[in-house]
Amino acid sequence: MAASAGAEPHAVGLDIGGTKIAGGVVTESGRVLDRTRVPTPPDDQAATLAALLALVDELWARNPGVEAIGLGAAGLVERPGGNARWAPHNTYRRMELRRLLHERTGLPTSVDNDANAAAWAESRFGAGAASGDLVLVTVGTGIGGGLVLDGGIYHGEHGFAGELGHLIVDPEGDRCACGNRGCLEAMASGSTLGRLGREAAAGDPAGRLATLAALDGGPVTGEVVFAAASEGDKVALGLFERIGHWLGVGIASLVTIFDPDLVVVGGGVAATGELLLAPARASFERYVHARDHRDLPPVVPARLGADAGLVGAATLALARH
Repeated sequence: MAASAGAEPHAVGLDIGGTKIAGGVVTESGRVLDRTRVPTPPDDQAATLAALLALVDELWARNPGVEAIGLGAAGLVERPGGNARWAPHNTYRRMELRRLLHERTGLPTSVDNDANAAAWAESRFGAGAASGDLVLVTVGTGIGGGLVLDGGIYHGEHGFAGELGHLIVDPEGDRCACGNRGCLEAMASGSTLGRLGREAAAGDPAGRLATLAALDGGPVTGEVVFAAASEGDKVALGLFERIGHWLGVGIASLVTIFDPDLVVVGGGVAATGELLLAPARASFERYVHARDHRDLPPVVPARLGADAGLVGAATLALARH
């Protein structure tokens, strides 16, 4: 049952990821009144749009006082038109999301990159609420990012800035879903953790990774690697050291370029805490420019969890409305 928002303005916030679409109703102060989620339809742009519209209808029916629609979509989102150009883990191609949602609802509609929306939420209501410039790196199926500079999201000329997961950290590294080699996403994402875990299990069928996967009845995933690492398995711990190392290399470059007050690490893999963050901090401190002559920003976990994207999308829509 949706809660009462009182007189505070509230909006529908939507967050399209590679595996799920989350929706909620959020107040201007970032309070989530209602939420729902569905799997992201695979390989079907029309089904993705239908799922979005169904979520809007469901949330709007329970919360008829909503004043705007905000959407965060993975990948390249053109601004100010709100067109989703492309994403390596989603089916949309040049999808006019802002226009389609506005025509369906008649409400003011804002569309941004999903990690931009999450960065906005963390800067306003989460880990960066007491900070200035902020870099958010989201580590999940892929890696996304957002930059909050001088009090606003940095979009670049066309809206495509902040694709931090496709910063090249090793030109001879692993192949990324985007087609390049050595992207941060290819070296340090949850998908990479699972792939490395499967390779390790194949090389040691009697090891803990293979044993845990067999108990689950499925392949080795990032979750299986986390479970083994939590038990102290050396192979699994080594995999976290590896992806944490590359994450830190990426963070070092971002800090060198943007000199933020704070680096926030979010996404599902970041929920593993110090298993990921400790090696990332060590690598960051090793590779950042002029380490001995500067104050380093803290590298901290995100606070808003899975709600960050929808909270950011909704509150951006209210601010722009």
